[in-house]
Amino acid sequence: MIIYNITANVDLEIVEDWLLWMKEKHIPKVLETKLFVSATINRIISNSDSGSTYAIAYKSKSLADLQKYETLFATDLRNEYNLKYSNSAPTFRTIMEIEKEF
Repeated sequence: MIIYNITANVDLEIVEDWLLWMKEKHIPKVLETKLFVSATINRIISNSDSGSTYAIAYKSKSLADLQKYETLFATDLRNEYNLKYSNSAPTFRTIMEIEKEF
C-alpha cells in the first residue's frame, strides 16, 4: 500500500471554507479517479504557529496507481486547488510505502 500525503498550512481566516471545500469538492474528485482506496483528513496538532496544518492521506494499492493519478489527473486538480488556495493554504507532498500494518 502507498500513502500519498498532502500537507497544507491553512491560514486561520479560511480554515472553515477550506475544510468544507476539501471535504465536499476536492477529496471526492480525487477518489472519483478510482486510483485510491480511501482518504483521511487529519489535523496536525503539534504545529500551530501560523495557521492550522492538515495532512490529507490517500491510500493507493500500488505505486503504479499513484503514477497513473499523477499522469492523468493531478495537474488539473492541483491547478483547481491553486486557483483557490495557493497563497492561503500552501501544500507539500510526501509519498510513503506501508511496510506493515498492525
